[in-house]
Amino acid sequence: MSTAVTRDDRLTVAFLGLHPDHVRVVVERCGGTADALASIRRGRVDGVDPLSAVPADAARAAVRAAGCTIVMLGDLDYPPALASIIDPPDVLFVTGSLPRSAGVAVVGTRRCTNYGTRIAAAYGRAIAEAGWSLVSGLARGIDGAAHEGTVEAGGVGVAVLGSGSDVVYPREHGPLRDRLLDLGGAVITEYPPGTPPNGWRFPPRNRIISGLADAVVVVEAATTGGALVTAARAAEQGRAVFAVPGDIDREASAGCNRLIRDGAIPVFDSTDLIEALGLVLGPPEERSAPVPSPAIEDDGPALVGPGGATVDDVGRRLGITGTALLAFLGRLELDGTIRREGELIFPGR
Repeated sequence: MSTAVTRDDRLTVAFLGLHPDHVRVVVERCGGTADALASIRRGRVDGVDPLSAVPADAARAAVRAAGCTIVMLGDLDYPPALASIIDPPDVLFVTGSLPRSAGVAVVGTRRCTNYGTRIAAAYGRAIAEAGWSLVSGLARGIDGAAHEGTVEAGGVGVAVLGSGSDVVYPREHGPLRDRLLDLGGAVITEYPPGTPPNGWRFPPRNRIISGLADAVVVVEAATTGGALVTAARAAEQGRAVFAVPGDIDREASAGCNRLIRDGAIPVFDSTDLIEALGLVLGPPEERSAPVPSPAIEDDGPALVGPGGATVDDVGRRLGITGTALLAFLGRLELDGTIRREGELIFPGR
C-alpha cells in the first residue's frame, strides 16, 4: 500500500534533480512518491545515489539561500494554465512574481539571423505594450532577443530555465535576468538551486514554456531543436501556435515553414501578430471571456454550411482576409466549432 506523501517528501524528490520522466517512472514502479523516496534512501533504485535524497530542512535552506520560493502543484499560486497540462512539474522554484494569467511564449533557435533577432525583439516589445506577459527560455538567440524587447517596453517577462534558479545560463544574460525581475517578472525552474545547465535538462523545460502560455510564437527554427519541441508540446496542450515564414532555402526558417505547412498560423510584423493574438486569445484584460466573431456568431453550421466551405469562402462571409482570418479560424478549430478536412472546413463534431 502506498504511503501518504508529504510536502517534505515532494521537496526532497524535487531536489534529486532527476529528469522528470525518470522521476515519473520511479514513482510509478514504487507505488507512490513516499515509497519511491524510501526505496531511494535504501539504495534500491538503480542510477539514483541514496545520498542525493537531502533532508527537507536542508533543501529549504538552499532555497532560501538562492532567493527563490517553492510552489507546489495544488497550491493556490501554482499557475492554472501549467497545472492543466498532462505532465505538470510537481514542484516549481520561483524567483520573482508569477503573472496571474498565462502569457504569450516567443521561442526560436539560438543560431538565429539578424532578421530573426530583430523580429523577436519587436514581438517582445509589442506583446509587452499590448499587456500580455512574455514567456521564453532566456537562451541565446531568439529567446534572449524577445526578453530584451519585453524589458525595453517595461513589460512583464517569465524566463523558464533548464538549470537551477541561481545558475544563470548563458552567463551574459545575468543582467537581462535581473531586469526581468526588477520589472515584476519571474524566473521559473523545476530544478533545485545549484543544478547545472546540462543539455538533457532543456527539452523537458519546453513543456513548461508552452504550458505557461496561451499561445506560442516561433520566430526562427531549424527542422530540429528546442523551438520545434516547444511548438509540438504547445499543440498537444491545445495552445495556439504561430510561426514567422522565411526563405525556403534558409536553415533558420525551415522549421517555421514546416510548422505553417502543418497548420501553424503565419504572422508577419508586430501589428499583424498582435491582431492575430487578439482574435485568438482576446484582449489581455478580458481573456476569460469568449472572443466574439468579427461578423457572425461562432456557429459552425451557419459559418461554413453542412457541405463545408473553403477558407476563401469563409473569409468572404466574414469580411476578413489574411492572417486575421487564419487566426480566427484557428481559434474556432481549437474550440471545436469547426474542423478541417483537406482544403475544406466543416462544422465541428
